[in-house]
Amino acid sequence: MSDLLEELLEAKRAGRPCALATVAAAKGSVPRHPGAKMIVYEDGSISGTVGGGKFESLVVAEALECLAKKEPLLKTWPLREDQPDSFGAICGGEVTVLLEPQIPTHRLLIVGGGHCACAIAKLAAECGFFVTALEDREDILQKCESAHCRLTDPAPDYVAKTKLDQKDAIVIVSRHYDIDREALAAALKKGGAGYIGMIGSRRKVLQVYDQLKADGFSAEQLACVYAPIGLDIGSDSPAEIAVSIVAEILMVLRGKSGRPLKL
Repeated sequence: MSDLLEELLEAKRAGRPCALATVAAAKGSVPRHPGAKMIVYEDGSISGTVGGGKFESLVVAEALECLAKKEPLLKTWPLREDQPDSFGAICGGEVTVLLEPQIPTHRLLIVGGGHCACAIAKLAAECGFFVTALEDREDILQKCESAHCRLTDPAPDYVAKTKLDQKDAIVIVSRHYDIDREALAAALKKGGAGYIGMIGSRRKVLQVYDQLKADGFSAEQLACVYAPIGLDIGSDSPAEIAVSIVAEILMVLRGKSGRPLKL
């Protein structure tokens, strides 16, 4: 069971849509008992089992419909011949299955694990982001408790192997100029993310841009970066900086203006 739940978590990390099928109740003779689980992916492939055979194929079909509708479903299948909706099973019981679509939420990759990174992770997680923090210092990384996933992988390596799309955001707030520059270069080279932001003064940002231009990155690519990062709210503390950054990310990913709602 733990392996299946870890696979479900990995699917969420990767932004891979799937549905979780769980045997919620059972009566009489049935192939699997309450608690049995199965993951159904968009392409119809599965991991785990809720019973096999024709019954399982019907569960898969319903799971795919739930994914398309983005709605959960609790459904009972009779496994005996005396029911009008019987499909030929003769086990003698019935199984109720809960189908829960696992629709990817926004993902946030934070490069860094310091005070600002921890504050951003906390607020972003509360806003529904799946947060991954990258920090090469293990002791510092462990303090970033709000991140769902904490890794010591170098940012360029992690970004290179991660599929990114327009629901994803990358925030670069590491302790060192070189780490930020390398992370930004990797993010621009990979492409796909809906938001890329880097912390720093205007002077630092322009120096990073000059080096990236020398490495072959275009002005158009750099124009997509939000740096210096965040909205201008006069933020000072890590918590205020987090508000500034997360607000900007939500504004960009949702295509909003960020202007006051005042009449």
